[in-house]
Amino acid sequence: MQYALIIREGAEDFARRSDPAYRDGWIAYSKALAQAGIMTGGAGLTGPETGTIVRRKGEDHDVQDGPYPEGKELLGGFYLIEVPDMDTALEWATRVPISDKGSVEVRPRLQM
Repeated sequence: MQYALIIREGAEDFARRSDPAYRDGWIAYSKALAQAGIMTGGAGLTGPETGTIVRRKGEDHDVQDGPYPEGKELLGGFYLIEVPDMDTALEWATRVPISDKGSVEVRPRLQM
């Protein structure tokens, strides 16, 4: 079964991405997933100020540059892993090197 590990980070964490100590934790985690043979995809994302939001307005769409989410946690990236069950996915989620400002949501991939 495939699971998405959806990473949310605090604004401070986005600012620390150029810090080798912070970055090295993410590199090590990604390598561990790859070495375990369970990573099927994923990507880190740039900061929310680089994004654009598209919202449906009836038959039209509204496009807004630079979304400014009101939450304290910002979408930082995701991993897609293939493991036998939710318990195993949760074990890997606890190893994600987030700070105390972030979180990891574990969600099964929709089977179609």
